[in-house]
Amino acid sequence: MKILVVNAGSSSLKYQLIDMENEQVLAKGNCERIGSMALLTHKTGDKKVEVEKEMPTHSEALDAVMKALTSGEGKVIDSLSEITAVGHRVVQGGSEFTASTIINDDVMAAIKRCIPLAPLHNPANILGIEACTNVLGKEIPQVAVFDTAFHASMPSKAYLYGIPYEYYEKYEIRRYGFHGTSHRFVSQKVADLMGKDIKDLKIITCHLGNGASIAAVNGGISVDTTMGLTPLDGFMMGTRSGSLDPSVVTFIQKNENLSADEMDSILNKKSGVLGISGVSNDNRDVCEAASNGNERAKLAIEMQNYQIIKYIGAYAAAMNGIDAIAFTGGIGENNYDIREAVCDSLTYLGVELDKKFNLENAHIRGNDIKISTADSKVAVFAVSTDEEMVIAKDTLELVK
Repeated sequence: MKILVVNAGSSSLKYQLIDMENEQVLAKGNCERIGSMALLTHKTGDKKVEVEKEMPTHSEALDAVMKALTSGEGKVIDSLSEITAVGHRVVQGGSEFTASTIINDDVMAAIKRCIPLAPLHNPANILGIEACTNVLGKEIPQVAVFDTAFHASMPSKAYLYGIPYEYYEKYEIRRYGFHGTSHRFVSQKVADLMGKDIKDLKIITCHLGNGASIAAVNGGISVDTTMGLTPLDGFMMGTRSGSLDPSVVTFIQKNENLSADEMDSILNKKSGVLGISGVSNDNRDVCEAASNGNERAKLAIEMQNYQIIKYIGAYAAAMNGIDAIAFTGGIGENNYDIREAVCDSLTYLGVELDKKFNLENAHIRGNDIKISTADSKVAVFAVSTDEEMVIAKDTLELVK
């Protein structure tokens, strides 16, 4: 059975076609700049095909993807009938969805009701679903896999904010958390690597990338996570501020005479590592600048590391101990010095990092490795996340 995994953005469409018999990725790619002269980059093994053409909507983009899958140098299937089902990443499922689900009219209506909670993401996810219906037809089953679903298990003491309860009742303002598919995949991978039942483990998973979050996973259940009502909450990220005193928002708004939308843009797109360093939101650029003596770049790295350390400590307290820590995401998988800096401040928990092995495996390149010593009381791993495989497996399970 072949599953197409789709992750639609407002002007992009990422995809993977996975053969679930052997869990092999047959092809993957991305359509960029949808709405104008768009670029499709399609990869199969070592081959890469690029197609530039007008793609006014996601339907034309998906049509281009289908042609790439079934013809030319990037062909991997003979017919679209070989696609069993489509799995979609949907960012916000609100309190309505605690697990992945087959998409029907009622589900689509519920996803649309969640748009106010994710105005940048859910409309794009809906476009992806509608494009698949237009191109593949209604007979192909589609599944929604929600970023928020894994965190739906959080207790109310963790997900509620200290604001009047009526705002939770009226607007469902609460902590939802994101990167759920990644935290779910990585925590289970850690349990497998340890050869233990995840129900017996307390794991802290650190998904570190341009967008980043940490989750406390107790017995396979998410009990807390850093991102909140939106992905802005938590620790400092590439362009996002992370948590701050709410009065900072109103102070800047008043003094700079900014609208709510303008303030939102500053916090989401101009803050974080970019705002502090003044260099870039790309960790590689900031690390290079820091190594060349840029003090603000050094400060940005120190601030981010410090905040990660604080959250790990908080979650160790919340779970009354931890058995393992996992680093994943673009930074977590490829930045040995951040892993080292964080672990050096966790020796009080019994963390002992194998610094030589960690350095030798600075870029884990799709592997999963244990980077703590044999004597470490807390096992530490660098793990490659695979959100697409989670989506594909959930899709297969539901359509079966």
